[in-house]
Amino acid sequence: MSETTELAEKLKAEGERMAAFFSELTADQWENEVYTEGTTWSIRNVLSHFVTSERGLVKLFERVRASGEGAADDFSIDRYNASQQEKTKDLTPAELLEQYKQVRAESVAWVVGLKDEELEIQGRHPFLGETVIREMVKMLYLHNQLHYRDVKRALK
Repeated sequence: MSETTELAEKLKAEGERMAAFFSELTADQWENEVYTEGTTWSIRNVLSHFVTSERGLVKLFERVRASGEGAADDFSIDRYNASQQEKTKDLTPAELLEQYKQVRAESVAWVVGLKDEELEIQGRHPFLGETVIREMVKMLYLHNQLHYRDVKRALK
């Protein structure tokens, strides 16, 4: 099995687990606070973050693949996240969940379309810094798993 196929399967499986988890939440649980430093984020905000960050990152990955360019040196993750939360503030949890499924399917398709050697192309990731596409793709599911752990804690 090729490395791109393995990465795509991990993304697909992790995406399905996340979608199943979020689909089981009650209306009240969506409002549970997960993060309270700075701007307060509820579970709904975390799912919005999954959607918008992955959508933006896969566009970035394609730019890295095509040109070797990545995130600008002055890119602010906090500023980006705040602007994306504002753009999605009127979406319901059900709408966000559908968008998450769509975005993850697009990510999986993008990874499937890579050649294994393209995993070595370097560019600047907004969090990881200068790295290769392989590590950027891995960060897609690791990122969600980190937030998932915090969401589970908020539900206890």
